[in-house]
Amino acid sequence: MALNYNSHPAEVAAKDGPSDIRIDELKKAIPPRCFKSSYIRSSFSLFQDMALAILIMRAAFLFVPQIQSVPVRWLAWAFYGWIEGLIFTGLWVLAHECGHGALFPSKYMNNFFGFVLHSALMVPYFSWQSTHRRHHLYANNMNFDHNYVPPRESEYFKTLWSKVQRVEDLAEDVPAQLLGMPTYLLTNITASPTSLHRPKSKRWLGNGHLDPTGSLFRPEEAYLVLCSDLGLVAMAAALYFTGRQIGSGTTMLLYLQPYFWVNHWFVAITYLHHTHPDLPKYEPEAWNFVKGATATVDREFGPIGRYLFHGIIEFHVVHHLFPHIPFYHREEATQAIIPVLGDAYHCDKDRRFLPGLWESFTKCQYVEADEATSPKDQALWYKSGPSPPPEYSMTRKGWLLKIW
Repeated sequence: MALNYNSHPAEVAAKDGPSDIRIDELKKAIPPRCFKSSYIRSSFSLFQDMALAILIMRAAFLFVPQIQSVPVRWLAWAFYGWIEGLIFTGLWVLAHECGHGALFPSKYMNNFFGFVLHSALMVPYFSWQSTHRRHHLYANNMNFDHNYVPPRESEYFKTLWSKVQRVEDLAEDVPAQLLGMPTYLLTNITASPTSLHRPKSKRWLGNGHLDPTGSLFRPEEAYLVLCSDLGLVAMAAALYFTGRQIGSGTTMLLYLQPYFWVNHWFVAITYLHHTHPDLPKYEPEAWNFVKGATATVDREFGPIGRYLFHGIIEFHVVHHLFPHIPFYHREEATQAIIPVLGDAYHCDKDRRFLPGLWESFTKCQYVEADEATSPKDQALWYKSGPSPPPEYSMTRKGWLLKIW
Protein backbone atom coordinates (compact mmCIF):
# COMPACT_ATOMS: atom_id res chain seq x y z
CA MET A 1 0.00 0.00 0.00
CA ALA A 2 1.49 3.34 -1.03
CA LEU A 3 0.95 6.50 0.95
CA ASN A 4 -0.79 9.20 -1.05
CA TYR A 5 0.84 12.43 0.10
CA ASN A 6 -2.11 14.48 -1.14
CA SER A 7 -4.80 12.56 0.71
CA HIS A 8 -6.02 12.96 4.25
CA PRO A 9 -4.78 10.07 6.43
CA ALA A 10 -8.35 9.11 7.32
CA GLU A 11 -9.03 8.36 3.67
CA VAL A 12 -6.22 5.83 3.64
CA ALA A 13 -7.41 4.18 6.85
CA ALA A 14 -10.86 3.75 5.35
CA LYS A 15 -9.35 1.43 2.73
CA ASP A 16 -8.26 -1.24 5.22
CA GLY A 17 -8.04 -4.78 3.96
CA PRO A 18 -10.01 -7.66 5.44
CA SER A 19 -9.28 -8.91 8.93
CA ASP A 20 -10.45 -11.82 11.05
CA ILE A 21 -11.88 -9.24 13.43
CA ARG A 22 -13.87 -6.38 12.00
CA ILE A 23 -13.90 -2.94 13.55
CA ASP A 24 -17.70 -2.84 13.40
CA GLU A 25 -17.85 -6.06 15.46
CA LEU A 26 -15.80 -4.43 18.16
CA LYS A 27 -17.85 -1.24 18.08
CA LYS A 28 -21.11 -3.17 18.46
CA ALA A 29 -19.72 -4.91 21.55
CA ILE A 30 -19.10 -1.60 23.32
CA PRO A 31 -22.04 0.13 25.07
CA PRO A 32 -22.94 3.32 23.14
CA ARG A 33 -22.52 5.44 26.29
CA CYS A 34 -18.76 4.74 26.21
CA PHE A 35 -18.40 6.85 23.08
CA LYS A 36 -19.92 9.94 24.72
CA SER A 37 -17.82 12.48 26.57
CA SER A 38 -19.19 14.60 29.39
CA TYR A 39 -18.58 18.32 29.89
CA ILE A 40 -18.98 17.95 33.64
CA ARG A 41 -16.82 14.88 34.14
CA SER A 42 -14.07 16.06 31.81
CA SER A 43 -14.04 19.57 33.27
CA PHE A 44 -13.77 18.15 36.78
CA SER A 45 -10.73 16.04 35.83
CA LEU A 46 -9.10 18.92 33.97
CA PHE A 47 -9.53 21.56 36.64
CA GLN A 48 -8.70 19.08 39.41
CA ASP A 49 -5.32 18.40 37.79
CA MET A 50 -4.71 22.07 37.08
CA ALA A 51 -5.60 23.09 40.64
CA LEU A 52 -3.40 20.35 42.08
CA ALA A 53 -0.45 21.38 39.88
CA ILE A 54 -0.80 25.05 40.90
CA LEU A 55 -1.24 24.17 44.59
CA ILE A 56 1.85 21.95 44.70
CA MET A 57 3.94 24.51 42.80
CA ARG A 58 2.79 27.31 45.07
CA ALA A 59 3.55 25.28 48.20
CA ALA A 60 7.04 24.43 46.93
CA PHE A 61 7.73 28.07 46.06
CA LEU A 62 6.67 29.27 49.51
CA PHE A 63 8.00 26.59 51.84
CA VAL A 64 10.93 24.69 50.31
CA PRO A 65 13.29 27.73 50.24
CA GLN A 66 12.60 28.19 53.97
CA ILE A 67 14.17 24.84 54.87
CA GLN A 68 17.44 25.63 56.63
CA SER A 69 19.26 22.35 56.04
CA VAL A 70 20.76 22.35 52.53
CA PRO A 71 20.59 18.55 52.01
CA VAL A 72 17.00 18.45 53.24
CA ARG A 73 16.09 21.43 51.05
CA TRP A 74 17.50 19.80 47.93
CA LEU A 75 15.78 16.55 48.82
CA ALA A 76 12.52 18.47 49.13
CA TRP A 77 13.07 20.09 45.73
CA ALA A 78 13.74 16.68 44.17
CA PHE A 79 10.61 15.23 45.76
CA TYR A 80 8.61 18.20 44.49
CA GLY A 81 9.94 17.62 40.96
CA TRP A 82 8.87 13.98 41.00
CA ILE A 83 5.38 14.67 42.38
CA GLU A 84 4.75 17.65 40.11
CA GLY A 85 6.07 15.60 37.18
CA LEU A 86 3.31 13.06 37.80
CA ILE A 87 0.67 15.80 37.82
CA PHE A 88 2.14 17.42 34.69
CA THR A 89 2.07 14.04 32.97
CA GLY A 90 -1.62 13.71 33.83
CA LEU A 91 -2.20 17.11 32.23
CA TRP A 92 -0.23 15.95 29.19
CA VAL A 93 -2.55 12.94 28.94
CA LEU A 94 -5.63 15.19 29.11
CA ALA A 95 -4.18 17.35 26.31
CA HIS A 96 -3.63 14.10 24.41
CA GLU A 97 -7.34 13.38 24.94
CA CYS A 98 -8.12 16.78 23.46
CA GLY A 99 -5.97 15.95 20.45
CA HIS A 100 -8.25 12.99 19.75
CA GLY A 101 -11.40 15.02 20.28
CA ALA A 102 -12.21 12.79 23.25
CA LEU A 103 -12.22 15.09 26.28
CA PHE A 104 -15.15 17.37 25.39
CA PRO A 105 -18.05 17.04 22.97
CA SER A 106 -16.96 20.37 21.46
CA LYS A 107 -14.14 20.37 18.90
CA TYR A 108 -13.31 23.98 19.78
CA MET A 109 -13.00 23.25 23.50
CA ASN A 110 -10.79 20.26 22.78
CA ASN A 111 -8.47 22.30 20.60
CA PHE A 112 -8.43 25.27 22.98
CA PHE A 113 -7.50 23.30 26.10
CA GLY A 114 -5.24 20.94 24.18
CA PHE A 115 -3.36 23.91 22.72
CA VAL A 116 -3.03 25.65 26.09
CA LEU A 117 -1.94 22.55 28.00
CA HIS A 118 0.51 21.24 25.43
CA SER A 119 2.00 24.69 24.85
CA ALA A 120 2.47 25.00 28.62
CA LEU A 121 4.39 21.70 28.49
CA MET A 122 6.43 22.86 25.45
CA VAL A 123 4.71 20.53 22.99
CA PRO A 124 3.54 21.96 19.62
CA TYR A 125 -0.08 20.88 19.90
CA PHE A 126 -1.40 20.94 16.31
CA SER A 127 1.87 19.62 14.88
CA TRP A 128 1.88 16.74 17.35
CA GLN A 129 -1.84 16.15 16.71
CA SER A 130 -1.18 15.65 13.01
CA THR A 131 1.60 13.09 13.36
CA HIS A 132 -0.05 11.37 16.31
CA ARG A 133 -3.20 10.89 14.27
CA ARG A 134 -1.10 9.20 11.60
CA HIS A 135 0.49 7.00 14.26
CA HIS A 136 -2.98 5.77 15.19
CA LEU A 137 -4.00 5.25 11.58
CA TYR A 138 -0.83 3.32 10.71
CA ALA A 139 0.05 1.75 14.06
CA ASN A 140 2.67 -1.01 13.68
CA ASN A 141 2.96 -0.50 9.94
CA MET A 142 6.68 -0.74 9.20
CA ASN A 143 6.48 1.85 6.43
CA PHE A 144 4.09 4.49 7.75
CA ASP A 145 4.03 4.41 11.56
CA HIS A 146 5.41 7.38 13.52
CA ASN A 147 6.30 5.74 16.85
CA TYR A 148 8.91 3.16 17.73
CA VAL A 149 9.38 1.56 14.33
CA PRO A 150 12.10 -1.04 15.03
CA PRO A 151 14.96 -1.86 12.68
CA ARG A 152 14.78 -4.99 10.56
CA GLU A 153 17.38 -7.69 11.18
CA SER A 154 19.73 -6.57 8.38
CA GLU A 155 19.48 -2.92 9.42
CA TYR A 156 20.20 -3.76 13.05
CA PHE A 157 23.43 -5.67 12.42
CA LYS A 158 24.56 -3.26 9.72
CA THR A 159 24.44 -0.33 12.14
CA LEU A 160 25.54 -2.19 15.25
CA TRP A 161 29.21 -1.20 15.03
CA SER A 162 28.48 2.38 14.01
CA LYS A 163 26.28 2.71 17.08
CA VAL A 164 29.19 1.72 19.28
CA GLN A 165 31.22 4.49 17.68
CA ARG A 166 28.45 7.10 17.97
CA VAL A 167 27.44 7.71 21.58
CA GLU A 168 24.52 9.91 20.54
CA ASP A 169 22.95 6.99 18.65
CA LEU A 170 23.22 4.79 21.70
CA ALA A 171 21.35 7.45 23.65
CA GLU A 172 18.52 7.20 21.14
CA ASP A 173 17.94 3.61 22.24
CA VAL A 174 17.44 4.42 25.91
CA PRO A 175 13.68 4.63 26.45
CA ALA A 176 13.90 6.57 29.71
CA GLN A 177 16.04 9.42 28.39
CA LEU A 178 15.01 12.82 29.66
CA LEU A 179 15.09 14.52 26.28
CA GLY A 180 13.30 11.82 24.29
CA MET A 181 10.21 13.91 23.61
CA PRO A 182 12.06 17.05 22.44
CA THR A 183 14.30 14.85 20.28
CA TYR A 184 11.24 13.27 18.67
CA LEU A 185 9.63 16.66 18.09
CA LEU A 186 12.78 18.12 16.55
CA THR A 187 13.88 15.15 14.43
CA ASN A 188 10.93 12.72 14.21
CA ILE A 189 13.16 10.00 15.62
CA THR A 190 11.61 6.48 15.98
CA ALA A 191 9.33 7.13 12.98
CA SER A 192 9.56 5.22 9.75
CA PRO A 193 11.58 7.20 7.17
CA THR A 194 8.78 6.56 4.65
CA SER A 195 6.08 8.07 6.90
CA LEU A 196 6.62 11.60 5.59
CA HIS A 197 4.01 13.58 3.67
CA ARG A 198 6.66 15.15 1.44
CA PRO A 199 10.20 14.19 0.40
CA LYS A 200 12.74 14.29 3.21
CA SER A 201 14.05 17.79 3.81
CA LYS A 202 17.72 18.73 3.92
CA ARG A 203 16.99 21.80 6.05
CA TRP A 204 17.82 21.91 9.73
CA LEU A 205 14.66 20.83 11.58
CA GLY A 206 12.97 20.35 8.21
CA ASN A 207 11.88 16.85 9.21
CA GLY A 208 10.65 17.81 12.66
CA HIS A 209 7.46 19.20 14.14
CA LEU A 210 8.39 22.90 14.09
CA ASP A 211 8.81 23.63 10.37
CA PRO A 212 5.48 24.67 8.75
CA THR A 213 6.84 23.72 5.33
CA GLY A 214 8.70 20.63 6.50
CA SER A 215 8.35 17.07 5.27
CA LEU A 216 5.92 15.98 7.99
CA PHE A 217 3.00 18.14 6.98
CA ARG A 218 0.66 18.81 4.09
CA PRO A 219 0.71 22.39 2.72
CA GLU A 220 -2.72 23.11 4.19
CA GLU A 221 -1.41 22.31 7.68
CA ALA A 222 1.27 25.03 7.61
CA TYR A 223 -0.81 27.60 9.52
CA LEU A 224 -1.54 25.06 12.27
CA VAL A 225 2.16 24.29 12.67
CA LEU A 226 2.86 28.03 12.85
CA CYS A 227 0.19 28.43 15.56
CA SER A 228 1.85 25.61 17.49
CA ASP A 229 5.21 27.33 17.23
CA LEU A 230 3.73 30.59 18.50
CA GLY A 231 2.36 28.70 21.49
CA LEU A 232 5.88 27.52 22.32
CA VAL A 233 7.26 31.03 21.90
CA ALA A 234 4.60 32.39 24.26
CA MET A 235 5.44 29.78 26.88
CA ALA A 236 9.17 30.44 26.54
CA ALA A 237 8.49 34.16 27.01
CA ALA A 238 6.38 33.43 30.08
CA LEU A 239 9.21 31.39 31.59
CA TYR A 240 11.71 34.12 30.79
CA PHE A 241 9.70 36.86 32.48
CA THR A 242 8.93 34.57 35.41
CA GLY A 243 12.66 34.02 35.80
CA ARG A 244 13.19 37.78 35.84
CA GLN A 245 10.71 38.06 38.71
CA ILE A 246 11.58 35.12 40.95
CA GLY A 247 15.03 34.12 39.70
CA SER A 248 16.08 31.75 36.95
CA GLY A 249 17.21 29.10 39.44
CA THR A 250 13.85 28.99 41.16
CA THR A 251 12.07 28.91 37.81
CA MET A 252 14.19 25.96 36.72
CA LEU A 253 13.43 24.09 39.93
CA LEU A 254 9.71 24.80 39.68
CA TYR A 255 9.29 24.07 35.96
CA LEU A 256 12.24 22.18 34.43
CA GLN A 257 12.27 19.42 37.04
CA PRO A 258 8.69 18.28 36.37
CA TYR A 259 9.20 18.99 32.66
CA PHE A 260 12.02 16.42 32.53
CA TRP A 261 9.87 13.94 34.42
CA VAL A 262 7.07 14.42 31.89
CA ASN A 263 9.54 13.61 29.12
CA HIS A 264 10.67 10.52 30.97
CA TRP A 265 7.14 9.24 31.51
CA PHE A 266 5.97 10.04 27.99
CA VAL A 267 8.84 8.18 26.33
CA ALA A 268 8.74 5.22 28.72
CA ILE A 269 4.96 4.81 28.50
CA THR A 270 4.89 5.05 24.72
CA TYR A 271 7.80 2.65 24.43
CA LEU A 272 6.11 0.07 26.65
CA HIS A 273 2.80 0.38 24.79
CA HIS A 274 4.37 -0.66 21.51
CA THR A 275 7.36 -2.80 22.49
CA HIS A 276 6.87 -6.33 23.81
CA PRO A 277 8.16 -9.76 22.70
CA ASP A 278 4.60 -10.85 21.90
CA LEU A 279 3.70 -7.85 19.74
CA PRO A 280 3.94 -8.19 15.93
CA LYS A 281 4.83 -5.56 13.35
CA TYR A 282 3.63 -5.68 9.76
CA GLU A 283 4.80 -4.85 6.28
CA PRO A 284 2.20 -2.81 4.34
CA GLU A 285 1.05 -5.90 2.38
CA ALA A 286 0.04 -7.71 5.58
CA TRP A 287 -1.14 -4.72 7.61
CA ASN A 288 -4.64 -3.45 8.21
CA PHE A 289 -6.05 -1.08 10.80
CA VAL A 290 -7.38 -3.69 13.25
CA LYS A 291 -4.22 -5.80 13.15
CA GLY A 292 -2.09 -2.73 13.72
CA ALA A 293 -4.24 -1.29 16.50
CA THR A 294 -4.37 -4.57 18.43
CA ALA A 295 -0.58 -5.03 18.25
CA THR A 296 -0.29 -2.87 21.38
CA VAL A 297 -0.33 -3.97 25.00
CA ASP A 298 -2.18 -3.00 28.16
CA ARG A 299 0.02 -2.80 31.24
CA GLU A 300 -0.48 -2.03 34.92
CA PHE A 301 0.95 0.91 36.83
CA GLY A 302 -1.10 0.91 39.99
CA PRO A 303 -2.89 3.96 41.43
CA ILE A 304 -0.51 6.38 39.69
CA GLY A 305 -1.42 4.96 36.28
CA ARG A 306 -5.14 4.73 36.89
CA TYR A 307 -5.72 8.03 38.63
CA LEU A 308 -2.87 10.44 37.94
CA PHE A 309 -2.20 9.20 34.38
CA HIS A 310 -5.91 8.64 33.69
CA GLY A 311 -5.59 4.99 32.68
CA ILE A 312 -3.48 5.64 29.58
CA ILE A 313 -1.21 2.71 30.51
CA GLU A 314 -3.88 0.23 31.58
CA PHE A 315 -6.35 0.64 28.69
CA HIS A 316 -4.31 1.46 25.61
CA VAL A 317 -5.51 -1.25 23.22
CA VAL A 318 -9.06 0.06 23.12
CA HIS A 319 -7.67 3.58 22.77
CA HIS A 320 -5.89 2.56 19.58
CA LEU A 321 -9.06 1.01 18.22
CA PHE A 322 -11.39 3.85 19.24
CA PRO A 323 -9.39 6.97 20.18
CA HIS A 324 -12.58 9.04 20.55
CA ILE A 325 -13.62 7.09 23.66
CA PRO A 326 -12.92 9.33 26.69
CA PHE A 327 -10.52 7.96 29.29
CA TYR A 328 -13.17 7.43 31.95
CA HIS A 329 -15.05 4.94 29.74
CA ARG A 330 -12.06 2.91 28.53
CA GLU A 331 -12.10 0.30 31.27
CA GLU A 332 -15.71 -0.60 30.49
CA ALA A 333 -14.98 -0.56 26.75
CA THR A 334 -11.93 -2.78 27.25
CA GLN A 335 -13.92 -5.38 29.15
CA ALA A 336 -16.50 -5.34 26.36
CA ILE A 337 -14.05 -6.06 23.53
CA ILE A 338 -11.86 -8.67 25.26
CA PRO A 339 -14.26 -11.56 24.42
CA VAL A 340 -14.36 -10.44 20.79
CA LEU A 341 -10.60 -10.03 20.46
CA GLY A 342 -9.71 -13.30 22.19
CA ASP A 343 -6.02 -14.07 21.62
CA ALA A 344 -5.64 -10.81 19.70
CA TYR A 345 -5.87 -8.90 22.99
CA HIS A 346 -2.44 -8.30 24.54
CA CYS A 347 -2.15 -7.66 28.25
CA ASP A 348 0.84 -7.75 30.60
CA LYS A 349 -0.50 -6.62 33.96
CA ASP A 350 1.49 -9.05 36.11
CA ARG A 351 4.77 -7.27 35.37
CA ARG A 352 5.47 -3.89 36.94
CA PHE A 353 7.11 -0.91 35.29
CA LEU A 354 10.83 -1.63 35.73
CA PRO A 355 10.67 -5.38 34.99
CA GLY A 356 8.56 -4.66 31.92
CA LEU A 357 10.99 -1.98 30.78
CA TRP A 358 13.93 -4.34 31.22
CA GLU A 359 12.23 -7.14 29.31
CA SER A 360 11.34 -4.94 26.36
CA PHE A 361 14.72 -3.24 26.26
CA THR A 362 16.68 -6.52 26.33
CA LYS A 363 14.42 -8.73 24.21
CA CYS A 364 13.18 -6.29 21.57
CA GLN A 365 16.22 -5.12 19.62
CA TYR A 366 15.07 -5.74 16.05
CA VAL A 367 12.31 -7.52 14.13
CA GLU A 368 12.48 -10.58 11.91
CA ALA A 369 9.79 -11.87 9.55
CA ASP A 370 8.14 -15.20 10.25
CA GLU A 371 7.80 -17.95 7.65
CA ALA A 372 4.24 -17.32 6.53
CA THR A 373 3.26 -18.90 3.23
CA SER A 374 1.70 -15.68 1.96
CA PRO A 375 2.98 -12.08 2.24
CA LYS A 376 -0.51 -11.07 3.41
CA ASP A 377 -0.19 -13.39 6.43
CA GLN A 378 3.36 -12.47 7.35
CA ALA A 379 4.29 -10.69 10.57
CA LEU A 380 7.59 -9.47 11.98
CA TRP A 381 8.53 -10.37 15.54
CA TYR A 382 10.93 -8.86 18.02
CA LYS A 383 14.25 -10.58 18.60
CA SER A 384 16.92 -9.96 21.20
CA GLY A 385 20.41 -8.88 20.25
CA PRO A 386 23.19 -8.50 19.60
CA SER A 387 23.75 -12.06 18.44
CA PRO A 388 24.97 -11.62 14.87
CA PRO A 389 24.55 -14.34 12.25
CA PRO A 390 27.72 -16.11 10.99
CA GLU A 391 28.38 -13.67 8.14
CA TYR A 392 28.86 -10.87 10.69
CA SER A 393 31.09 -12.77 13.14
CA MET A 394 34.13 -12.66 10.84
CA THR A 395 33.96 -8.95 10.11
CA ARG A 396 36.79 -6.61 11.01
CA LYS A 397 35.15 -5.78 14.31
CA GLY A 398 33.56 -9.19 14.79
CA TRP A 399 35.43 -9.78 18.04
CA LEU A 400 33.78 -6.73 19.58
CA LEU A 401 30.36 -7.81 18.37
CA LYS A 402 30.88 -11.19 20.03
CA ILE A 403 31.98 -9.66 23.32
CA TRP A 404 29.19 -7.10 23.32
